[in-house]
Amino acid sequence: MRRLGDLEAEIMDRLWKWERPATVREVVDDINNDRELAYTTVMTVANILYQKGWLVRTKQGRAWLYTPVRSREAYSAALMEDALGASEDRSAALAHFVEGMTDDEVAALRKALRDSDAGRRGESRGPG
Repeated sequence: MRRLGDLEAEIMDRLWKWERPATVREVVDDINNDRELAYTTVMTVANILYQKGWLVRTKQGRAWLYTPVRSREAYSAALMEDALGASEDRSAALAHFVEGMTDDEVAALRKALRDSDAGRRGESRGPG
């Protein structure tokens, strides 16, 4: 998976953060709080994200409402998968990655592995 470009990431970041459909006008107005950007530029990039399958859109009056197809976490996971795939030794790369994790991140990884393993075996997951 190709990493998002700077403006693509900026648009997606807002949509992920807002957790609701939004118009290009809303995105432009928010970006313009930090820097000046043309409406047509954001509209073009939002359309590109739609064509790439990152966004879905629905018509509301004359405007499109854009919604992310994947969560930020799913995007991050795909980037990590790509990074592991770049190594000739995935296990070694994964070990190096884990070495840099905090105790809380390691605990979260252990829980995710337990949950994933239970799901693969068809076990119900308890509270947790």
